Amino acid sequence: MSGLNPGPIGVFDSGYGGLTILSEIKKKLPQYDYIYFGDNSRAPYGSRSFDVVYEFTKEAVEILFSKGCNLVILACNTASAKALRTIQQNDLPKINPQKRVLGVIRPTVEVIGQITQSKHIGVVGTAGTIQSGSYPIEVKKLYPEIEVTGEPCPMWVPLVENNEFESEGADYFIKKNLNQLFLKDPLIDSIILGCTHYPLLLDKIKKYAPQGVNVIPQGHYVAESLADYLLRHPKMEQNCTKGGNTEYYTTEAAEKFKESASIFLNEEINPKRYILDK
Repeated sequence: MSGLNPGPIGVFDSGYGGLTILSEIKKKLPQYDYIYFGDNSRAPYGSRSFDVVYEFTKEAVEILFSKGCNLVILACNTASAKALRTIQQNDLPKINPQKRVLGVIRPTVEVIGQITQSKHIGVVGTAGTIQSGSYPIEVKKLYPEIEVTGEPCPMWVPLVENNEFESEGADYFIKKNLNQLFLKDPLIDSIILGCTHYPLLLDKIKKYAPQGVNVIPQGHYVAESLADYLLRHPKMEQNCTKGGNTEYYTTEAAEKFKESASIFLNEEINPKRYILDK
C-alpha cells in the first residue's frame, strides 16, 4: 500500500444512524482520525431502488476518497445491502485497488452463531434492507443451519429522526412490528437491529420483545470487527492517520445536521455542508 497517503477513516450513512456506529468505533479506537459523511438531503435510502442506492453510495465513497480516506465504512445497512458488493468488486479496482470499503452486515452476522441457541433469528430493518435478502444470504454462508426471518419497520427511522423515540407512537409501532415478527417465527431467540438508527429504540424493543430474547445492536460488533481488520491489515492501519480528530460533512444544512446529530452524539460538533454537483 505504499502508493497511499495516510488519511482519516471515512464513515458514511444516508442519515444520522451511522453516528451510532461512529460513536462505538471512536470508543474502541479513539486514536484515529475520522470523517463522517451524511447524505441527509437525500435520506432515507431505505425505500429507494437498488440502482439509486448504489449510485448515491458510490458517489459518497468517492467524496470520502477525495478527502483523503483510504478506508471507508458504510455505516448504513441499506447501502451495505444494496451497494457494497458492487463497489468492492466492480468499482474499487478502477478507482483505486489499494483502497477499501467495508460494511456493517458481515460483522453483525459473524457473531450471531455464538449468540442464538434456537438457531432461529429475526432481523428488523428498513424495507430496502429486508427486501434485499442480504442478512439471510450472509447468515447462510456462515451458518447454513440458522433460520432468518425479516420484518420491515418503515416507521422506526422517522420516529428516531423526529425525536419521537420516547413517544407513545414509538411504542405502538415497535409493539406492532415485533408482534408480526414473532407471528412469523415464534422460535426466534435473537433479533439483529438491522438499521443503525434502532439503538435509540433499544429500551422499547427490549420491552416488547418476548422475555429472554437477545437484542443485538450493531455498533459494538462493527467497532470490534474494524479493530480486528486493522490488526490483520497492518499496511492499511499505517495508512490511517492518528490525531483523534473527527470532521463531519452533510449534504443538508449544517445547522439542521448539528441539531439532529445531538440526538445521537454526546458531544458538540461543527459540521460543514457538502454541496453535491447535481
